[in-house]
Amino acid sequence: MSRRLFSVLVFAGLIAAVMFTLPVSGQNTRQISSSGTTFFAPAAPDDTSAVQNPEVANPGEADTQDSAEATDGRHGVNRSFSGPTTGTGRSVNPHKKAKSNPELNLSVEGLNFNKQRFANGGNQFSVEPPDQGLCVGNGFVVESVNDVIRVFHTNGSPATGVQDLNTFYGYPAAINRTTIVQGPFVTDPSCIYDQTTGHFVHVVLTLEVVPSGATRGRFIGPNHLDVAVSNTSDPTGAWTIYRIPVQDDGTDGTPDHHCSPAGTPPPTFRTNPRACIGDYPHIGADRNGIYLETNEYDFFGNAYHGSQIYAISNQQLASLPASITLTQFDTANLGPAGKPGFTIWPAQTSGNQFSDDQGGTEYFLSSTAADEAQCDSEVVCSGTGTSNQLVLWALTNTSSLGSGSPSLSLTNALMAVDQYGIPPKANQPTTGDWPQGQCLNNPSCAPILIGVRDPFTEVIARLDSNDTRMQQVGYGNGKVWGALDTDIIVNGLHKAGIEYFIVEPSISSGSVVGSLALQGTLALADNHLTYPAIGVTSNGRGVMAFTVVGDDNYPSAGYTSIDGSIGAGDIHIAAAGVGLDDGFTAYQAQVFPNPVRVRWGDYGSAATDGKSIWIASEYIGQSCTLTQYLIAPIGRCGNTRGALGNWDTRISMLTP
Repeated sequence: MSRRLFSVLVFAGLIAAVMFTLPVSGQNTRQISSSGTTFFAPAAPDDTSAVQNPEVANPGEADTQDSAEATDGRHGVNRSFSGPTTGTGRSVNPHKKAKSNPELNLSVEGLNFNKQRFANGGNQFSVEPPDQGLCVGNGFVVESVNDVIRVFHTNGSPATGVQDLNTFYGYPAAINRTTIVQGPFVTDPSCIYDQTTGHFVHVVLTLEVVPSGATRGRFIGPNHLDVAVSNTSDPTGAWTIYRIPVQDDGTDGTPDHHCSPAGTPPPTFRTNPRACIGDYPHIGADRNGIYLETNEYDFFGNAYHGSQIYAISNQQLASLPASITLTQFDTANLGPAGKPGFTIWPAQTSGNQFSDDQGGTEYFLSSTAADEAQCDSEVVCSGTGTSNQLVLWALTNTSSLGSGSPSLSLTNALMAVDQYGIPPKANQPTTGDWPQGQCLNNPSCAPILIGVRDPFTEVIARLDSNDTRMQQVGYGNGKVWGALDTDIIVNGLHKAGIEYFIVEPSISSGSVVGSLALQGTLALADNHLTYPAIGVTSNGRGVMAFTVVGDDNYPSAGYTSIDGSIGAGDIHIAAAGVGLDDGFTAYQAQVFPNPVRVRWGDYGSAATDGKSIWIASEYIGQSCTLTQYLIAPIGRCGNTRGALGNWDTRISMLTP
C-alpha cells in the first residue's frame, strides 16, 4: 500500500494569539538543603534469579490508591484522567516509510527490563513502563529509566555499570530480597546537561512508603523531587543531591493546596493523609536556571489540582551549596479560561541559544484536550478529549534567580491549531510469541507466575498511546518546538499519530505572544506512532523520535527529520522490533482488580550535542518461545528479559 506524506503547514502571521498575564500570588520561595553526595557503584555481575515474590510493588492491592503503578489511571503515579476515545481525529494521508537511514550515525542497545529488574543484586521490582531520561554532554551520554541509570561514552560503550535509582539516591533497595524490607518508590526520571555550567542534572519523583510489616509498601504521603547534580562535567564521578518536598500540604515548607484525603478516617499509617503528589516531573533550562514541572493531584483523593513549576538558579546549583533557593509557581487556575495548567513542559535549549528577552526567558508548551486541562481545579469531570488550542508559557526575568530573592513573572498565550484528540490504544501484529501471556493461559503454567490458575483469558496487548499531553519541548533557532499524541483517521481507520508544532515567541511588556510558524501531522498507514520527543539544533533542524507499532511492525524505535521550514520528513526505523510486548500490565491476572492499562514508556527523550541529536525510545528487542521462557531460570530467555516483562530501549545519534 502506498504511504504518502501528509503535513498541514501553517506559517507565521496567520494565527492570532490570546495573551494572559498571570498574578504572582501563586509563588512560593524557600530554601532546600543538600542531602549529601552519591556515586556510581562498581559494575556487578548479572543476577541469576527467576520469579521472586513479591515481583510488583503492592501486588493485588485492593486499595488501588496505594498501587504504585495503578493501571486505572486515576491513582498511583503517571496518572491520566482521560479515557481512551476515538472519533475526534482528523482524516489525513499516510506518510512514507524510508528504506534507509542515511543520517543514523550510531544506534546502540540502552537499558532494558532485564537490566532493570536484576540490578542491585536483584533487589528490584518488576517495573513498567520505562519512562526515559536522556542527556548528553562533555563526551558522555546518560540514560535513565524506571528504575535504573547508566552512563555511556559517545561511541556507545558503557562508562559505568547499571545503577539502581534507589541506591543512586541514597535509599534502601526498592525491595530487600532477604529481609523483604521495602525502600521508597522512585519513579519518572528525567535529566539535562546544563550547557551554561557544564553540569548534569537528574531528577526523579520519590514516594515514601511503609518499609515493613502488614502495611509494607503502602504510601504514607510525603513525596519529593530528588535532584542530583554532577559535581563536575564528568557524570561518572560524584553527584550532590537536593530533595524538594512536593506534598504541598503545608508540611516541610510546602504551601497548602488542600488536597483531599481518602477514607474516613484515613489509615493510621498515613503520616500525611492530605498530601498532594508531584507526578510526571520534567526538566528544562535557559541561561539562568533549571526548571522542573509536575502535575499535581490529590495523592489519596480523586482530583487534579494543577501543574507546579519550580525554578532554581543553575549557577547556584552548580556551586553545590549547603542549600539552594527554590521558587514554585502554582498554575491551579492560571490556564486558559481559569482552568489548571497541565503538563507545562519546560524547553531544553540547543547550543548556547537562549532567550535573554525581559531579563531572561524560559519557554514552556502545554495542550488542552485532556480532562485535567478542561475541568476546574479540584473538580472531576469528563472533558471532550479534543482541542484546537495550544498554550505557550513564558517565565521571565530568570536572571533574578541568582539574586537570592527571585522576581519572576509567568505569562501565557493561547493559540489556535489544528484539531487533536485522545488517540486509540495501539494494536500489535497478531502473530508472534508472547510467553508470559501464553503461560497465564495455561492452567499448569500460570501458578508459576501468580500462584493459582488464571481466571481470565489473556490476549495480545494493545499499548497505551498517551492522552494528548505535551511531550518533550525544545528551544532552537529562536522558536519553541513540541509534539503530542493524537487520534488520526488514516484510510478510514482510527490510529495514534503525532501532531507537531513550531512556535515563534515574542515578549513585550512582560507578556508573551506566540505565532504558529508551522504545524504538521505525522501518520503511517496500518500503524501507530506514539510518544514523540523532538531534539533541535541551533540552526532550526531537528529529529523527532517515537515508537512505531501496528499491523506490520512489532514495537520499533522510529524517527523522522524535522525542519523549521518544511516540517517532517520520511519515517525511519532506528531499531526494528523483533517481538510482541509481553509485560505484566497487559494481563488482567497481573493487575486485577484494576482494568488493564497496557503501560508503554510515558515519554521518550531527545538531547542535542553540538550538531548531533541523540534520541531514545522504547521498543521490543527480544523474542522467545514459551518453551524457552520456561527454561531455568524461568522467564529470563538467556538474560534477554524478565518473567514479567520484555521492554527494551534504543539510543541513537543522528546528524540532521
